Amino acid sequence: MASLNVFCLLHFFNQASKMPLSGSGNGTLKNNDNNKQPSIECVGCRGKDSMNPTWKLARSVVAAIDQFTEHTGRLISWLTLLLVFVVCTVVVLRYLLNIGSIAMQESAMYLHAMVFLGASAYTLKHNGHVRVDVFYRTMSPRKQALVNSLGTVFLLLPVCLFIGVMSWDYIARSWHILEQSQDPGGLPFIYLLKSLLLVMVVTLLLQGVAELMRSLMILSGASRQEGRS
Repeated sequence: MASLNVFCLLHFFNQASKMPLSGSGNGTLKNNDNNKQPSIECVGCRGKDSMNPTWKLARSVVAAIDQFTEHTGRLISWLTLLLVFVVCTVVVLRYLLNIGSIAMQESAMYLHAMVFLGASAYTLKHNGHVRVDVFYRTMSPRKQALVNSLGTVFLLLPVCLFIGVMSWDYIARSWHILEQSQDPGGLPFIYLLKSLLLVMVVTLLLQGVAELMRSLMILSGASRQEGRS
């Protein structure tokens, strides 16, 4: 009797192994050939594979620019701590010890410029610039993407290009003479300070292109409006 029960169980499992199995979730378990291992077909991957190659490339470019902006912004943010330390040191030396240092005072100006010019793209990425937000917040994601794309094309990119063109000769002349501070004991790196204008232009242009491509993907339906890290 026991041997008959064992035989029935083996027969049942043998028949069950030949039947196609279906799973739940993102995949389906298939076994078209009894001699082959079952394979999992990802249903959620079909949308990604069918995405237009142009939008795939755009998504990769946006991700790369965002990563670059995020890393540089976080690195530059540490300069604010150094800026506070330098300013406090200048105040203590000047008003408590009656010691003045032109180089240290100018270094605070350098750090201030690096923070505000170097982190402009980081602020843009996190939507931290001043926005006259009257109707924008009540708009749908597609309308917000339309406003962002128009603002980028007709305001952000032209202004960045204008600043870059108008400041090129100004910076080039400073590099030509290796301009230094006019105050005795000042820092001899005025040409580097002025070059931060071009750093702002390049980084803002890059992030502006990323924002434009992000908005176009939302308008085309190739991407949802996602939160930014």
